[in-house]
Amino acid sequence: MSTATTADAPPRVDYQTHPTQYRHWKLKFEGPVATLIADFDENAGLRPGYKLKLNSYDLGVDIELNDAVNRIRFEHPEVRTVVVTSAKEKVFCSGANIFMLGVSSHAWKVNFCKFTNETRNGLEDSSQHSGLKFLAAVNGACAGGGYELALACDEIVLVDDRNSAVSLPEVPLLGVLPGTGGLTRVTDKRHVRHDLADIFCTTTEGVRGQKAKDWRLVDDIAKPAQFAAKVQERALELARQSDRPAGAKGVTLMPLQRTIEPDALRYTHVIVEIDRARRVATFTVKAPAPASGAQPQDVAAIEAAGAGWYPLAMARELEDAILSMRTNELEIGTWLLKTQGDAAAVLAMDQVLLANKSHWLVRETIGLLRRTFSRLDVSSRSLFALIEPGSCFAGTLLELALACDRSYHLALPDDAAKAPKVTVVDTNFGLYPMVTGQSRLGRRFYDEQPALDAVRAKAGQPLDADAALKVGLVTSAPDDIDWADETRIAIEERVAMSPDALTGMEANLRFNGPENMFTRVFGRLTAWQNWIFQRPNAVGEKGALKVYGKGDKAAFDWTRV
Repeated sequence: MSTATTADAPPRVDYQTHPTQYRHWKLKFEGPVATLIADFDENAGLRPGYKLKLNSYDLGVDIELNDAVNRIRFEHPEVRTVVVTSAKEKVFCSGANIFMLGVSSHAWKVNFCKFTNETRNGLEDSSQHSGLKFLAAVNGACAGGGYELALACDEIVLVDDRNSAVSLPEVPLLGVLPGTGGLTRVTDKRHVRHDLADIFCTTTEGVRGQKAKDWRLVDDIAKPAQFAAKVQERALELARQSDRPAGAKGVTLMPLQRTIEPDALRYTHVIVEIDRARRVATFTVKAPAPASGAQPQDVAAIEAAGAGWYPLAMARELEDAILSMRTNELEIGTWLLKTQGDAAAVLAMDQVLLANKSHWLVRETIGLLRRTFSRLDVSSRSLFALIEPGSCFAGTLLELALACDRSYHLALPDDAAKAPKVTVVDTNFGLYPMVTGQSRLGRRFYDEQPALDAVRAKAGQPLDADAALKVGLVTSAPDDIDWADETRIAIEERVAMSPDALTGMEANLRFNGPENMFTRVFGRLTAWQNWIFQRPNAVGEKGALKVYGKGDKAAFDWTRV
């Protein structure tokens, strides 16, 4: 999953994999139920310096998990319930590998937590939007990130063998927080009483059996002899709640066609070019074939196109580019987003998406686009959209500009034909909600109806810079005389600012709407965990995370901050 770039650089992390390459997960399919079996190879860590004992995981494990869930979504539409369980005796999952965290940089730890959050959020997203249900069959000890994976499932069944327990021991054991949504899901999702949650999160041995059920930490328990039958019963019951099609033929997710260069990532529909001197990357997303071309117009043609269908292919490429840049290019702090091609082709694609959004493959593609755009929202990078001649910020691709911190729209008052346009359509009013549940237009205008009505009145109309600025769709509309200087100065000023301050500012401003479980998960990760991960009590020479497993006792600075 990684290839070295230079002799001195760390191995490049590759988010693309395939079941034939898995070292940690096994997939089994039986009618409407898929079983995802954790059997982590302790000698197959993504980086040297630790072993993945007791089904403890690192980023490589979650890259496989993300791939496996995507393959279930697209390649196995007959699957309605995914059972997550373990092949290890008396161990479900012991969570993130502590030794991996101990030897990792701060940036690595935070990015690792972010990706695992997105993977777990993706389970809940599929349950809500696609009818794919998840059942955690906890057949052994389940701690930390292992319990957080279980928490992301629709239901949890725990084996009642007087030994297996669920736990979130990060606070007492490591001096950090359950960084992939543990605290948030315990309260917001499972409604565990706060005083019981306090005991639970400060007890290293966890809670087992009937008490775990009484405290709402699990949904059900079963003795070992009845455990398999109970899991099967619940899996089939969850399957009955799904509308995924039993008789549909899946779409094979072929390997992405991409070229990785020292300063560029090149895909069929997405190009990323890196300017290291300026610490800037330019993402260019190309439109589908012209509207007069051979775009699929019905579900039969869409199914025939398979993984080559433009919106699915583009979403996979954009997701891979975002993940690769986030992990492998830490100093490239500003991303410029551009589009290129025929806006009419984008709008024709959107009409097909909207007309067929109840079809399972279209629904899953919309879901992948939704989750990919959300990866932009939570990326710790400054995002500027540049709307120039040849752009096609329309409909689905307008979401890229709406996700940005700022958007610059070139005004060409003397050349109406060449002037770049943006086009709002129905897809922008809720097809791709953010994790807040809002559309990006809703977020932009605080769901204030007069502003949204003014934009809706322009739906379907290509808007030049002045018109887009008037209804509030763009930040600035320089003309061709000022364009180069204004955008250059804005980018140079941004690049010169503190990355830490920008990360905090952007996260606050991007999520200005209603709070929910997902915004709290990412907010707590960005603020609380980010801070705790840098404190001496966690990562100092005698910090809990550093001395874990060495037989030494953590030495804390007892000052409360």
